[in-house]
Amino acid sequence: MRRISINRYRCAYCGACVAVCKFDANELVETFLTIHEDKCTLCMACVKTCPMQALEVEE
Repeated sequence: MRRISINRYRCAYCGACVAVCKFDANELVETFLTIHEDKCTLCMACVKTCPMQALEVEE
């Protein structure tokens, strides 16, 4: 099952992925990023936008 995974060591918690997500699948609360798999369509917008390259598609 494909999904977006987060490398928490790379994530700067900048919120860029949250801002670009049209499906409200990404949620940032203080320094904790969550990707809600039930809302994520794997459109890759957050992966392409992340300045730290902390998001990737996991097979």
